Amino acid sequence: MIPTTLGAVADITGGRLHGCGRAEADEIVVDGPVVTDSREAGPGSLYVARIGESADGHDFVPSAAQRGAVAALTTREVDGLPCVVVDDEQAGFVALARHLVDSRPDLTVIGITGSSGKTSTKDLLGSVLSADGETVAPVGSYNSEVGVPLTVCRITPTTRHLVVEMGARGIGHVDYLTRIAPPRIGIVLNVGHAHVGEFGSVEAIAQAKGELPASLPTDGVAVLNADDPLVAAMAERTQAQVVLVGESEAAHVRATEVTLDDLGAPSFTVQAPFGSARVELSLVGRHHVGNALAVIAAAHAAGMTLEQIVPALAQARPVSRWRMEVTRCDDGVVVVNDAYNANPDSMSAALRSVAGMATTGRRWAVLGAMLELGDDSPQLHARVGREAAELGFDEILVVGESAAPIATGAGDNGSGDVNVRVVPDAAAAEELLVAELATPDLVLFKSSRDAGLRWLGERIVTREARP
Repeated sequence: MIPTTLGAVADITGGRLHGCGRAEADEIVVDGPVVTDSREAGPGSLYVARIGESADGHDFVPSAAQRGAVAALTTREVDGLPCVVVDDEQAGFVALARHLVDSRPDLTVIGITGSSGKTSTKDLLGSVLSADGETVAPVGSYNSEVGVPLTVCRITPTTRHLVVEMGARGIGHVDYLTRIAPPRIGIVLNVGHAHVGEFGSVEAIAQAKGELPASLPTDGVAVLNADDPLVAAMAERTQAQVVLVGESEAAHVRATEVTLDDLGAPSFTVQAPFGSARVELSLVGRHHVGNALAVIAAAHAAGMTLEQIVPALAQARPVSRWRMEVTRCDDGVVVVNDAYNANPDSMSAALRSVAGMATTGRRWAVLGAMLELGDDSPQLHARVGREAAELGFDEILVVGESAAPIATGAGDNGSGDVNVRVVPDAAAAEELLVAELATPDLVLFKSSRDAGLRWLGERIVTREARP
């Protein structure tokens, strides 16, 4: 964090001091990480004591102090650390984050939103921008009203670029996040069915995602997916310069001559007003072509040349866990763990990616439920099953009752070449897989996070090889 005295934190948040006087507060400097989990506190930390559904952060102030925190942001007086007491800890937290951004007018802020691919794209963009200067990007999927200020508070006096992932579960959410960290560059990747059960329709999702380009200033840049009509239409909602990216002829930054290697890592030729080059990625999945195009456009808008961007893309490796995480086990079985989260669009991308990987063994799809899809959930799950069968998977293992329509869809394909089975839970799936996986099978794990298949994938990786 940019070093800030506790007295200044009180002024910024409108809070009052407890446990120290003003003179002492002006001597206490917060220069370590700002955290909402006391276990992550360190020397110089500010601990934000949030009240959650199952725990009251105020109870953990002493724990934060033991780990080196120098102060806490609270909503009531707590002993154990000097405190800034505010009426609303979220409002105080946001005020602090916004102050830090405003204190760095030379900081380039890039916002990313979309129904799928946000985390992979922010990881890729963070890696590329790091070649140009100190860059802060979110940890994992820190894309909420808590995750965004946590990310912002990691900037230092020498940070050049700030990448902010912006998620939404309703209208107004992205707009709220853009007011915490106002972006000059905004990327909208796609509009899909993620959280359609909460939004009510894909059109409502597009309305929410469009809040990002709508927030951009006149000297900003909106990077929009030319291959997604709902995203391309957002050009009408922004006063910023529009850069369309994709494979269609309408794209300003366009990919042609796309190829995949044996593990499914894509290469392509990028054609843009600022140059043309061959791009090679180490990330698995054809869908990363679109992500990389967005990164190219955003990095160029942030001041990088194509000659700087292309080698940085080639060197980028996966950062966040359980996103197309490929592991070759000791016995030769290849595990693709993409089970951090799932929606119909990311399911399709994962299935197509694994279908494009070379193998002489059986191709498995171990699939769990996609959550928050509303009334269309059975049909959307069935569509996933049909696609898996059409793509030539040999084994489709459906985990959990709520995912059962996947099996129905796979059966509707009418192909006798696919073996479709349903098991009640991850434990049953593990027993089956341990008994049946053999060299050189290729197995994909894909589900929403709460289905727990990412842990199953890890257990399969560490299992003892069959004799």
